[in-house]
Amino acid sequence: MNCLKSFSEHFQTFKRNLFSQNTNRNSCRKDQQGDSGGIPLACKLCYAVGGVPHLITSVAIGISLQIFLLDVVKMEAFYVSMILFVSRAWDAVTDPLVGYLVSCSNWTPIGKLTPWMVISTPFGILSYLLLWFVPRGSMSETVSVLWFLTAACLFESLMTCYNVPYLSLNMFLGGDQRDRDSATAYRMSVEMVAMLLASVIQGQVVAVYNTEKQEACRDWDQDHETPQSTSSPQTASFQQTQKAFLTSAMVMGALFFLCSLILFLGVKEKQGESFRDIRPSYLSSLKMLTCHVPYQRLVLGFVFSAFAFQMSLGNFALFCSHAAGLGAQFQHLLLVLLVSASVAVPVWQIILLRIGKKSTVFIGLSLFIPAVIIVACVPSNLLVFMSMCVLMGFSVATIFLLPWSMLPDVVDDFAVRHPSCKDLEPLFFSCYAFCSKLTGGLSAGLSTMTLQFVGYEAGACNHGDRVVTALIVLFSPVPITLLLIGMVFFHFYPINERQSLQLREQIQ
Repeated sequence: MNCLKSFSEHFQTFKRNLFSQNTNRNSCRKDQQGDSGGIPLACKLCYAVGGVPHLITSVAIGISLQIFLLDVVKMEAFYVSMILFVSRAWDAVTDPLVGYLVSCSNWTPIGKLTPWMVISTPFGILSYLLLWFVPRGSMSETVSVLWFLTAACLFESLMTCYNVPYLSLNMFLGGDQRDRDSATAYRMSVEMVAMLLASVIQGQVVAVYNTEKQEACRDWDQDHETPQSTSSPQTASFQQTQKAFLTSAMVMGALFFLCSLILFLGVKEKQGESFRDIRPSYLSSLKMLTCHVPYQRLVLGFVFSAFAFQMSLGNFALFCSHAAGLGAQFQHLLLVLLVSASVAVPVWQIILLRIGKKSTVFIGLSLFIPAVIIVACVPSNLLVFMSMCVLMGFSVATIFLLPWSMLPDVVDDFAVRHPSCKDLEPLFFSCYAFCSKLTGGLSAGLSTMTLQFVGYEAGACNHGDRVVTALIVLFSPVPITLLLIGMVFFHFYPINERQSLQLREQIQ
């Protein structure tokens, strides 16, 4: 304990010495901000960078893990679907539990939330590398399934221990609600850039995979007289693809460490009020959250909207390859979508300040519907597809920015209605993250099971009409239905800008 205390004191001293010089030199000084007590720009940027690890690993897993398990590990589609769903479900279940444990944590010399992130970072990086490592030698399918299921669940658990405190840190940066909204906008902008970077890295890996697959299919066609067969070349080893996956995992791990270091050194956690003597139990806290009407409607709107986006974009690569016939242009289409989403975040931030968060949500989400309808009707037209990707990118930015910007308003509303209940911010954010991850697991699992039902064959050179139809349905009609349901819940969300302003005044 003495060693830990000594380390904490040295760590905090190092942070103070490092940033005291910058505080005297740069434009982020407190005296230049006046008496508003706002969050310094440097702090906002360092906080924003802290969200990169969770996002880049999520993007990598979302884009590549299914391909990796199906074609590199050569696992059956049923087991792949099981691993994807169980790991996401496990991740989702651990969120509220970790959130409650974080809220019960004691204050330390480096903060209440920071120790969770410090400890989980090295183990999270190691477990992420294990997820992309194929043990040498012959492994039975049962052992292989257990290996990757364990690695996936371990990584998701450690990532939860990092991400839940990180998300909750928004409420402990200081400043008022407008300052926290600004910090959220910075976070979303940086995360969009991180998503773009992660997609480019994974795009290179997928390019290696496509090259090896085309070579294998070409060799297979030369040796067989039935080129229309949907059989896959089982002898393809995809060794270069395996190396590319492991290399990208090492790059992601290095980025994980660097961004975490910037967060730890650049953000000082502000200590809030604590009333431990009247802390409700875990189940009582969950009941209070689920019975809070603004939180109910915000979460349900977010769940159905996120489900819609994840269902559509989760099948984006397969849709481009098999339904649109634009597999070679996948990287360019994804790049257009993500660049437009990155540009859209500050645009939506300006709009929400003018017309309010609720109205901005409706405008942004509505853009997704005509975009996917047009793409589904004319999928093979590259120019139309790219134009609609711009529209889709602007809509994607909405679901990234607005619900997370609306959540602090709900937390403030809860604090006003229940003034005796404090320190529940991590539980709010963790339950919110739980819903997001649960929809991700459902969309991945349902998509994989649907494709298996219609006869999708991993690694096959050609696919039938049933597979193409299923991909179109998963890309457009199903997400539109889910999005409309989400918009209904957002319509009944009770907190508007006037109420938000009143909440700020009551809290202050």
